Amino acid sequence: MNKLKFSLAILLIVLLKKAEAQDISISKRKQLFDYNWKFYLGDNPQASSNNLNDSKWRNLNLPHDWSIEGKIDPNNASGSEGGFYPTGLGWYRKTFKLPASLKGKKISLYFEGVYMNAEVFVNGKSLGIRPYGYSAFSHELTPYLNFNKENVIVVKVDNSQQKNSRWYSGSGIYRHVWMVVNDPVHIDLWGTQITTPKVATNRATVEVRTSLKNETSVSQMVSLITNIYKKNAKVGTVAQNVELPANSLKEVTQTLTVANPKLWSPETPELYKASSTVLKGGKQLDANSSLFGIRLLSFSASTGFLLNGKHVILNGGCVHHDNGFLGAAAYDRAEIKKVELLKKAGFNAVRTAHNPPSEKFLEACDSIGLLVMDESFDGWKVSKQPNDYGKYFDQWWKEDIKAMVLRDRNHPSVFMWSTGNEVYEKTEDAQRLKITEMLANFVRQLDPTRPVTSAIVGGNSESHDPLYAAHDVSGYNYNMHMATKHHERTPSRIIVQTESFPKDAFYNWKMSQENKYILGDFVWSAIDYLGETGIGRYIYPGEALGEHWEESFQKDAFPWHGAYCGDIDLTGLRKPISHYRDLLYNEGKKLYMAVKEPNPLKDSIKLTPWAVWPSWESWTWPEQTGKNIEVEVYSRYPQVRLYLNNDLIGEKQVGREQEFKATFTLPYSPGLLKAVGVLNNKEQQSTFLKTAGKATKIRLAADRTKLKANGQDLSYITVEVTDKDGNLQHFADNLLTFNIKGAGHIAAVGNANLKDPDSYVLNSRKAWKGRATVIVKSAQDAGKIVLEVSAPGLAKSAITINSTR
Repeated sequence: MNKLKFSLAILLIVLLKKAEAQDISISKRKQLFDYNWKFYLGDNPQASSNNLNDSKWRNLNLPHDWSIEGKIDPNNASGSEGGFYPTGLGWYRKTFKLPASLKGKKISLYFEGVYMNAEVFVNGKSLGIRPYGYSAFSHELTPYLNFNKENVIVVKVDNSQQKNSRWYSGSGIYRHVWMVVNDPVHIDLWGTQITTPKVATNRATVEVRTSLKNETSVSQMVSLITNIYKKNAKVGTVAQNVELPANSLKEVTQTLTVANPKLWSPETPELYKASSTVLKGGKQLDANSSLFGIRLLSFSASTGFLLNGKHVILNGGCVHHDNGFLGAAAYDRAEIKKVELLKKAGFNAVRTAHNPPSEKFLEACDSIGLLVMDESFDGWKVSKQPNDYGKYFDQWWKEDIKAMVLRDRNHPSVFMWSTGNEVYEKTEDAQRLKITEMLANFVRQLDPTRPVTSAIVGGNSESHDPLYAAHDVSGYNYNMHMATKHHERTPSRIIVQTESFPKDAFYNWKMSQENKYILGDFVWSAIDYLGETGIGRYIYPGEALGEHWEESFQKDAFPWHGAYCGDIDLTGLRKPISHYRDLLYNEGKKLYMAVKEPNPLKDSIKLTPWAVWPSWESWTWPEQTGKNIEVEVYSRYPQVRLYLNNDLIGEKQVGREQEFKATFTLPYSPGLLKAVGVLNNKEQQSTFLKTAGKATKIRLAADRTKLKANGQDLSYITVEVTDKDGNLQHFADNLLTFNIKGAGHIAAVGNANLKDPDSYVLNSRKAWKGRATVIVKSAQDAGKIVLEVSAPGLAKSAITINSTR
């Protein structure tokens, strides 16, 4: 070894020891920029000027969605697709100072998502417009900043060009904003790619590719040190000297080995951290870290989807981006809550229909354990709405695909990319195939480790074969019944049902069980959402028929303002269909009972294609006394018995041939209804429903009673109206009033009734089916939060939440 090599080796060892002593965290280079903004709803030609007097503008913190604050109205331009919510144009302003010590740094603003047409100004200078409301983007501020003086950031958000979406989009800066401070030599935005090309039980190879940026006019010699941690233990390290030419971007590949790796899966969501440090002469220039998982993906028509060598059938659900009563506002806790609900409902996969989700949503999928089909667009060049993404596709598709793939590629939960959904380009048009191939190839160029799909509807003829062939996995919307025929024609085709009707749960499960070339199913939808008004609703006599896309139904849909096709309703309650699907895919779920709502006397209830019959966890039906009523029992036991007030009503087979369902018909009589699972003539497990008496009490239950005093943390409080014994009164619709004191605020109130026209930002709400939800948000000061709920004729109830720093 010559002297130069020896010296470099010694330097690397010294630098490696130096880096080990540091707590490398992404927070060191990013600062949350969500607080103390000014907001104005409407147009103002002077709003981007530094000299504007904004003292009368509204003060608020991000994330923010102004649409959810408005009143639904059948005349609002968003129409039934957008839930009849107001849209329009809004302005955000924020004033801040920078110390002189930051001179020479590269300073940028990173926006996780703004809906839509976001134009950013700094000190009166426009930095450009980003049309797509779901893409993260960054603007460098450095050339236009003042040091030791005030700077003004202004964001114009234009959601006035309607209609531009087929669902509720929300309006505003609805995801986080960050200020990023870098040395001129630094790791590029989304500049770390982590893959695990070789995975075995005793060792795994981890490849870390880091894009280093030199924004100086001279060449730079730096050291790049990467450590891998499992919790606080370092399990791998590598160091490398790198020469960066002037004004250059250079990718550096480093390979590490992890012994006895803990593999990521939905059952075992094991995470590692890769921390990279850039040093020059012992001085740290930049540091960045990324969480990742070690796992091995495999897809084929003969073996299906293998995760770490284990066959996995996808029990998936589609989700929109909104957070129900909060609208589009992507609070971290709301995103985590959504993933918790999906996981608890038995899903092992989610499709982000039809746009990239928030970063926190993916982080939650990583840590809680949920596979993600990450989707880019609802449509391409041919528009579905007059002002949708079709207007911007040609100019922006490549940037928006990059924003999705580069941002999300290190998440172990992301196992598949989707480039579109039910696009309107015609099958026989050569342009459709060209775009399909163009998008898929570009995604593969950015990330060759995951398969690419898109959701195709009506793809029954051989003319669709080239479209399917352009993908690694063929996405079928509502076409599982064609899978067998298509497999006979093209045995190598791998199929996943990207959307399905809830009522077809058993058929889709059966097809996935019996055919390895079918990876599984994504039901439409996993959770109720705003917009696409009335999909999945049940229609009572006298109510308007039709679907939200039909012109004749547009105004008749009001006051419906959301879709009722979810397995989970807006309060987080699982509907009976959720328990049934869970039982199909997860054999640990054994027994469930619900009661089918009877038809009214004059006519029958009708269902949309996405609906299932309204059934409820209730044995309180006073108007049905003496009349026949149907009870459904779902079970993995071979037989079930039904008892009413300890009298045996009957016993039924409930195996695969019966689709794990048994229906009992009996005259309604109040009391205790009990379903029992039976194995070898022995009763194994029971579930109960009890008739409720007069509503007298309010029961409160918080999902969290300890919050962070950061102005953003949330507690979801379930409100139930009960009788004196604590039984839920299913027919209670009391007007509930909410009063809050202390270190918190009411962020939203609501019930699961998507035709209730009341705003979600009031301090009162009617109960529906005996339930409502209050979402409490912490303030930035620590202290106790006391929520009191009252209603005429009911005893008051209160709950205390602690908010700490």
